[in-house]
Amino acid sequence: MAGYQGRGALGNPQPRFSSHATEPVDDAWYRDELPQSIATEVRPEPARTIITRNDSPDIPFEQSINPYRGCEHGCIYCYARPSHAYLDLSPGIDFETRIFYKAGAAGLLRAALGKPGYVVKPITLGANTDPYQPVEKRLQVTRSLLEVLEQTRHPTSLVTKGTLILRDLDLLRSLAREQLVQVYVSITSLEPQLKRTLEPRAASPQARLRVVHELSAAGVPTGVLVAPIIPAVNDSELEHIVAAAAAAGARAAGYVLLRLPHELKALFRQWLDEHLPARAEHVMSLIRATREGRENDARFGSRMVGQGAWAQLLRDRFALSCRRHGLATGRLGDLSCTHFRPPARGGQLSLSL
Repeated sequence: MAGYQGRGALGNPQPRFSSHATEPVDDAWYRDELPQSIATEVRPEPARTIITRNDSPDIPFEQSINPYRGCEHGCIYCYARPSHAYLDLSPGIDFETRIFYKAGAAGLLRAALGKPGYVVKPITLGANTDPYQPVEKRLQVTRSLLEVLEQTRHPTSLVTKGTLILRDLDLLRSLAREQLVQVYVSITSLEPQLKRTLEPRAASPQARLRVVHELSAAGVPTGVLVAPIIPAVNDSELEHIVAAAAAAGARAAGYVLLRLPHELKALFRQWLDEHLPARAEHVMSLIRATREGRENDARFGSRMVGQGAWAQLLRDRFALSCRRHGLATGRLGDLSCTHFRPPARGGQLSLSL
């Protein structure tokens, strides 16, 4: 098998903004052997601001924080992979092994929330890469941000496929008491073998369902994202995942159709040719059928769910399955913005007397 042990990408293609290009040539004299594994490098990323704002109609939040850039989970389908090109790094192996964290994240968040005129709107943690990827256990960047949000009573939502979120149940319970938090757990497949190649370093499907159960039992509103749906790869599992999520205590479910922006097209096709060669062209033909003949469609309104007969059938199946199991579709509901207590200068909270 090609690639690195325990990694999702099978190569390290040039980033699209790179001014240098290399091409391997076999001169029959010498050939480097590909190492079986590659270590993860973690570096601080200096930042002047912490909150990202967006106005996309496809995304149900206006503010987000990404504690990390790059993700060791190694999900081959991750739409965030091409963002590594802005660092002149590859969306392939580099994305999984060269991880950056926001240095001083908690202080930056306190400063942002304490600015005069700050308008309270929910902040999503993990919109781009997983806030509970393995390095979080040591660095605790996500926890430090949650601590600020809990102290200031600021509404937040989290998206993860990591079991480490259960470490922070104390903060999540506190936020949940005042309708200040929601958690969405991403589940792509219930089949262990498919999960191992799609998401090599992410938690098992059973472990993620346990997270749903424990969060729900603790009173934390929890939903499941069946994401991404990949035609002829995991779409047959849609109803099973929704049923398992409902049984575990999820209140809502959503889904996203596979997106293949920029370099991700070639990375995903390489994965298909390696792991599902007999099905590869069929999968790509179905993807093109949902994207008006293209392999990616970045237009608002269609990029998340696709178009055409196959995409419509998927929408109908999803809606029917959610109704059958009593799950809301999409959002869990609105978070409260009325409890916010802005931090005072020096990091202390202001008193509301």
